[in-house]
Amino acid sequence: MLKSFSIPALLCLFMIQANAQNLYMPRDIHKAFNKGTRDVSGKPGKNYWQNTGNYNISISLAPPSRLVKGVEQITYFNNSPDTLKRLNMKLILNIHRPGVARYSSVNDDYLTSGIQVDNFLVNGARHNWNNTTAAGTNQAIALATPLMPHDSVKLNIDWHFDLSKESGREGMIDSTTFYLAYFYPRVSVYDDYNGWDTLAFLDAQEFYNDFNNYTLNVTVPKNYIVWSTGTLQNPNQVLQPEAAKRLQQSMTSDSTIHIATPADLAAKNITAQNATNTWTWTATDISDMAVGVSDHYNWDGASVLVDDATHRIASVQAAYPDKSQDFHHSVQFSRNALGWFSHNWPGVPYPFPKMTVFQGFADMEYPMMVNDSHEEDLGFAQLVQDHEIAHTYFPFYMGINETRYGFMDEGWATTFELLIGTAENGKKKADDFYKKFRVEGYINNPSTMEDLPVITPTSELRRGYGNNAYGKPSLSYLALKDMLGDALFKKALHTYMNNWHGKHPIPWDYFNSMNAGSGKNLNWFFNNWFFTNGYIDLGLDNAKAVAGGYKLSINNIGGFAVPFDVIVTYTDGTTKSTHATAAVWEKDSKHITITINANKTAKSIALDGGIFMDADVSNNQLTVK
Repeated sequence: MLKSFSIPALLCLFMIQANAQNLYMPRDIHKAFNKGTRDVSGKPGKNYWQNTGNYNISISLAPPSRLVKGVEQITYFNNSPDTLKRLNMKLILNIHRPGVARYSSVNDDYLTSGIQVDNFLVNGARHNWNNTTAAGTNQAIALATPLMPHDSVKLNIDWHFDLSKESGREGMIDSTTFYLAYFYPRVSVYDDYNGWDTLAFLDAQEFYNDFNNYTLNVTVPKNYIVWSTGTLQNPNQVLQPEAAKRLQQSMTSDSTIHIATPADLAAKNITAQNATNTWTWTATDISDMAVGVSDHYNWDGASVLVDDATHRIASVQAAYPDKSQDFHHSVQFSRNALGWFSHNWPGVPYPFPKMTVFQGFADMEYPMMVNDSHEEDLGFAQLVQDHEIAHTYFPFYMGINETRYGFMDEGWATTFELLIGTAENGKKKADDFYKKFRVEGYINNPSTMEDLPVITPTSELRRGYGNNAYGKPSLSYLALKDMLGDALFKKALHTYMNNWHGKHPIPWDYFNSMNAGSGKNLNWFFNNWFFTNGYIDLGLDNAKAVAGGYKLSINNIGGFAVPFDVIVTYTDGTTKSTHATAAVWEKDSKHITITINANKTAKSIALDGGIFMDADVSNNQLTVK
């Protein structure tokens, strides 16, 4: 349907789009905009495309053996305009092989022989695979017949691997509890701005995946329960009737239902008593699958309303050893998180049918799953769980390239962590934790790598990665929220999320979408926060009495456009606070003069950034003479 626009509206849109090119843009990104796969409106371009696949995976394991065997068929669809002469396979578990590149040293319990491919067929023809040379986390597959645009290729792969004894993002949690992630060979992302994603996984930066459709079969001995991304298709075949009934009850219950208790597990009355059971899971249009397996983990479940318009509810589940007291609260933590995120920030209904929190050692997110450590402090346990669940939206609702642009997901999860923490614990406690956990280390570290621009590709960072991915971008999002106000900020954020749901946004899509959604040219702000090597340090240079108040001269020594409060202490002992948003730095990011209203005589005037902690507070206060 053709929509009409007023001339002023068209002019406003034109001005925003015309100015959107002011930001630095690398040549590969510039090329994507020129090809029309990206657009300055913030939306995918008219020529946007992305590839996808159907994955049919079957794995089997029998703890305490760490051996996992798998077979899969991948139907990979080339939706690009390019003829592909090769594929690039991701073999993430090869990070465990001795001698591969890693960011840090490891001990012997971490090491395995990685993924061992036993058979590899391309459209039914055997591909010559050498496990000795295919030792990295990427492996190129030459195609005898090139894959043409809008055609597909079928891959049949048999493989096996040993789980690492040392559990991190995946591995052996105890002798009969395993967590499987990145456990299957997959085709890496081929995109419109970089081609094949061939960046090596170094066990630090995270992941970049296509949106695929999955069927996963997991075969385990009886009395082992399987939890996975996706929807369980055969509960009545793998569970005994009472356990299946409890699982079904939990799907509509506000109260926690104990699906499997220590007594149940000891009595062996949870799983079907076949020699082995095959649990079948399906998930569509999702970026990955993860699996937890145990014969002694408790299993809790409940549900929560996530979409008022459709009355859709989501299942929340938890799997954990009985001794982990924090996890006894996990289901209700999840109910709170999914409900709050759906209704508040980002204010988008939780998009998946389920969330499972599994107790491991990773504090790591996966689609529909969280692998979290045990914590003695219940408040911290909830915060960590909140953070990982917040990743539902970034990178899983939107297919973020975490390997290159970690700030596009970690920065947002950190922001939502603060916002939900404020609702849970009050502003002071949440702010104090945020400053200590997310800001102090950055502010107190004056080293060069900490002041690298946020836009620096995550793959090129090492020591500066943490603050560039978490604290600094989070502060930028919060400064923008403060500057635009909640309503306009949410409108702009939803514009971005709606534009790129189920797709692969890059930073320039975020910048352009926020410009379009807010109706403002925010490039000055984005340039300041993402493309400069700024930090936070304001200095109150002068305070002069004028009619009706005081004129303040403020230097922005660090350069970042931050909000701040001006605290005036009067000679009678009372105080007054005046708030300034980051907008005051739009015209001059280095020095401003502002006037604050005051109807009494001031004794002193101070600047307070709150969570925007100042690197040097010694010059933030003046005694008024």
